[in-house]
Amino acid sequence: MVKYGLDYTRCRWILPLLLGIGVIFGIIALAGRGWLESQTLPYVHQASLWESCTRPGKGGPWTCESLMGYAWGRAAAATYLVGFLLLVICFALAIIAFAIDTLRFNFIRGIGGLLFVAAVFSIMGLVIYPVKFSTEIQMTGINMFSWAYGFGWTTAIMEICLGFFFCCLPNYEDQILGNVKPTYFYSSP
Repeated sequence: MVKYGLDYTRCRWILPLLLGIGVIFGIIALAGRGWLESQTLPYVHQASLWESCTRPGKGGPWTCESLMGYAWGRAAAATYLVGFLLLVICFALAIIAFAIDTLRFNFIRGIGGLLFVAAVFSIMGLVIYPVKFSTEIQMTGINMFSWAYGFGWTTAIMEICLGFFFCCLPNYEDQILGNVKPTYFYSSP
């Protein structure tokens, strides 16, 4: 944003937009049924953050078991949900911070710190889930952690990266606000 001379008024909504995309990815991860799926035919196992579903190898109806009956299931869901709620709070604070004409850079650094806390909670949930799921739940066939689990990791990575951007942005306050005289590298012959 600063290096290439982009105007602050045009680019001020890039970071809140990226936070919004992170919120959408978090919603997909929370609602998706593809945290764990069977990799090969017959598809006999499918799991989300909230439940694990299996069916007989020859087809038939899915039978689902709630993961909230396990302490690790509640812990994984709670920590990922806390990380997601902190991400939503950061999104709302970023909208407020960038909507104000006089940008408060210390406020923006606080949003970055809160994003790091959100990333810690999200990663805790994303690590608890596969470790305990693979040891506590009986799995048949070849299974893989799938697309919704990937959206969860994408959200966590976005929280970390955006946390760095929000924390480092105040270091370039003068350049962003246009208070620095431009330097031209031109010499006449």
